[in-house]
Amino acid sequence: MAPTDELEYLKSLVAQLNDKISALEKKAKGAAAPKAPTPAQQLRTILMGPPGAGKGTQAPRIRDEYCVCHLATGDMLREQIQQGTPLGKEAKKIMDAGGLVNDDIMIGIIKDQLENNKECKNGFVLDGFPRTIPQAEKLDAMLTARKEKLDSVVQLLIDDQLLISRITGRLIHPGSGRTYHKEFSPPKKPMTDDVTGEPLIQRSDDNVETLTKRLKTFHSQTGPVVEYYRRRGLWTGIDAAQSPNLVWDNLSKVFRANKSS
Repeated sequence: MAPTDELEYLKSLVAQLNDKISALEKKAKGAAAPKAPTPAQQLRTILMGPPGAGKGTQAPRIRDEYCVCHLATGDMLREQIQQGTPLGKEAKKIMDAGGLVNDDIMIGIIKDQLENNKECKNGFVLDGFPRTIPQAEKLDAMLTARKEKLDSVVQLLIDDQLLISRITGRLIHPGSGRTYHKEFSPPKKPMTDDVTGEPLIQRSDDNVETLTKRLKTFHSQTGPVVEYYRRRGLWTGIDAAQSPNLVWDNLSKVFRANKSS
């Protein structure tokens, strides 16, 4: 082979190798860079359950595991009131007068979060909403306008008597919010916080009479909402009397099944 021919041949090999290297680098870069979740990978779910069923344990775990926002309507309402937002001021007037915050205010708070809370870009877990059929219908309309839809509605199921037993034994450290239970998770020293040594309290509404009323209200409100989502094939019930880890395993199965369907 003449020197010039050999030189051209080697140049062509180098060019081919450079092209191959560039292609491999692009492929490696693409694999390493995290892709933004597609709508199919996102999670939009509602977590239902009576007071003490474990929503406060499971919802933050869903939030952290799936990188979504946790919208607890009670907390959001208090935050809006504390910040003195227009929605918060309107809600405070109604609550001070002894009324119930109307659907438009609640859906307005959620709409505000979905539009402005960066944590909501991958989806959400709703906790405490919707409580009525009109609220569910307004949520549907809002999500449709956003070209989004619910993936699932999960209800934590637990017998009322077991729930009352759980809650009436609950003890709280006011300064930190740490919780104990007289029977299931007692402090090392009775009525004393393990960390600070300060006294523990029992919430005034953690009594049988108050809880019975709250549970009656919950069941009467949520029964129609459960049926609404059951008809649409979105509802799943999970036994909340199990350990928190078993409840989490069952929740994860629901979310995985939804994404694979």
